[in-house]
Amino acid sequence: MHQMVMLVLEWGEMRRATITIGDEIEAQLDAWMLRQDAVPPLTAVVQTALKEFLAHRGFGMPSAKLRITPSRKGSGAHDVSVAHDRYLAGK
Repeated sequence: MHQMVMLVLEWGEMRRATITIGDEIEAQLDAWMLRQDAVPPLTAVVQTALKEFLAHRGFGMPSAKLRITPSRKGSGAHDVSVAHDRYLAGK
């Protein structure tokens, strides 16, 4: 068993809580973290997991999904998705 200290956001202030993680979950978490290019803080991982857990049960808002609405009138250019750097640089 592994004990860790995490911070949970609650009513606009941080609250400290100690939780115990079983060996199986700890191994899965360690394997996931090893595969990340930039390892997020464990606190952020646990907060995200709790938010998603609660959202799936009807509590709280789920993480916002990216919704892209295409323009009715495009720019007229057909290579923007390929040459986006050139367009952003204004060349």
